[in-house]
Amino acid sequence: MSDIINLLPDSVANQIAAGEVVDRPASAVKELLENAIDAGATNVQLVIKDAGRTLLQVIDNGCGMSDSDARLCFERHATSKIHAADDLFAIRTMGFRGEALASIAAVAQVELRTRQHDNDLGTCVIIEGSDVKSQEPCTCNAGTSIAVKNLFYNIPARRNFLKKDGVELSHIDEVFRRVAVVNNHVSFTVYSNGKLLYDLREGNKAQRIADIFGMGSSEHFYPVSERTDIVSVEGYVGKPEYVRKTRGEQYIFANDRFIRHPALSAAVEKAYSDLIPERTYPSYFLFIQVDPSRIDVNIHPTKTEVRFVDEHALFAILRAATKKAIGQFGLATEIEFNPSTEIDFSDAPSGYIPPEPRVSYNPNYNPFEQKTSSSSSSGASTHSGGDASWDSTYAELRRPTTLESRIVEDESPSDEMAEMNSPSMPLSYMNTYIISTLKSGILVVNRQRAHERILFERLMAHKQQTDKVTASQQLLFPVNCTFSPSDGEMLGEMIGDLRDMGFAIDAVTQSTFVVTAAPPDVNDSDLQGVLDQLLVDYKGSMMQKFADKDRAICQSLARQMAVKNGKPLQPEEIQALLAELFACQVPNISPSGQKTMYVINKDELAEKLR
Repeated sequence: MSDIINLLPDSVANQIAAGEVVDRPASAVKELLENAIDAGATNVQLVIKDAGRTLLQVIDNGCGMSDSDARLCFERHATSKIHAADDLFAIRTMGFRGEALASIAAVAQVELRTRQHDNDLGTCVIIEGSDVKSQEPCTCNAGTSIAVKNLFYNIPARRNFLKKDGVELSHIDEVFRRVAVVNNHVSFTVYSNGKLLYDLREGNKAQRIADIFGMGSSEHFYPVSERTDIVSVEGYVGKPEYVRKTRGEQYIFANDRFIRHPALSAAVEKAYSDLIPERTYPSYFLFIQVDPSRIDVNIHPTKTEVRFVDEHALFAILRAATKKAIGQFGLATEIEFNPSTEIDFSDAPSGYIPPEPRVSYNPNYNPFEQKTSSSSSSGASTHSGGDASWDSTYAELRRPTTLESRIVEDESPSDEMAEMNSPSMPLSYMNTYIISTLKSGILVVNRQRAHERILFERLMAHKQQTDKVTASQQLLFPVNCTFSPSDGEMLGEMIGDLRDMGFAIDAVTQSTFVVTAAPPDVNDSDLQGVLDQLLVDYKGSMMQKFADKDRAICQSLARQMAVKNGKPLQPEEIQALLAELFACQVPNISPSGQKTMYVINKDELAEKLR
């Protein structure tokens, strides 16, 4: 029998590796930015076209590469970061595997221009699908410029799996923020299709967070600082009053590397127990420094998953540090003494004697006198009712006010009360379900899902009207909402749709929007959360192949505007909700595909009661 095992060609092996390292444009951006940081760059520029499909270019002023290094960097497992196996347990750099450039070059057309600072000429290398097309000297700035063109041009199936530009750009934006937040000593500039998204100058971490997320650290965050023999923790945790409905602004960095670690995230959130409402999440930016020998970053190609030797101790320290910050800065009273506001007590003139204070009163005033003088200057009460007047004043308060007492007082319930106690009237159970009787059995309706269906069909019908009159509620004060540049760009594309649904919203800057009116059912006290959740839902729905933009927006708004479980409803509201539900085109299914109602028929009841 002949041999069946053979070595894969390098081009095939690189494409297989690319499937692990580069699965979308954001993955290539991550690798290129990390290489620039490892090269010691203090200025990095990112250029994006068509959400990375057409072009991804990273330009830095780092150390640059020699002619031989410029060619060797595209080989698999070629790296300057490690030289022996022991180096894996003392990693301080962002990258170290030596797979990134080889994987990118296997699935794109790459042009590399690089020059070391002490050289007059640089090197230009052009590679297409792992094939080196040319390498020649060139004039270029010191540092490295690498352009990735037509990503996945030679793998059409992988290119077809890419999502819409807005979704891919949001992934790139998230990767960029992870790199930019922790590397506050580096200035960054980002362009997308010729539009400036970020222009970040060198500064401290608090300023970098404010520049990226549009939030002032002093207004929204408490500082965290804790040093132990095991770990050092610095950073910021959000104030409880500024929680979000999504987990978007939760970042943990270990040795300046963004990580995902469910246990550490849970430690921070547990510190907020009983401080924030359910299904809301705090923001935090925490920077952990730990001995590299006690952390393993070599367990996943993306290097975002890590393992710690002292995981249980880290959990306790992180939770305690967060609680300490909330307690120390959140509960302490801050008193500022301003000398300019002190009262100036000047010295009295020599020989000055202050006058004796006098009290003016009416010695003839009698509060128990039933009749008073007609003169208003006497100071007596002008009330002329005596005890009878006091009785009449409290007569209303002595009347029974409860519904039960009114029924007893009237001796017989009104027709309305009799109708409410009738078995045919719908009843509210646990402020969650509506129970009513049918000829075929008992109807149980989930009122939140039912209301979602009603609002969804109402919004969709309104979108399809040509002569639409939008119901809107003017806000008492305009509300400013801030977003990341990519989210701001996506929200800007939806402004027309939001206005059709009752929002009065305008863009102030690329990241800031002002809302002056909203639909009546929207919680106008948390418009930032409403729009945040809308963007999250919209991104999720747009990841589907044949996504419907209008449906995604209407579904998200309907879910947020629907009456929530636990809120009491009046009998008239319950009746109206049922009537509107059965007028819907699809009354038995919510917009998300869940059942809105269930009928317990007579046979089922008989079976349960046997």
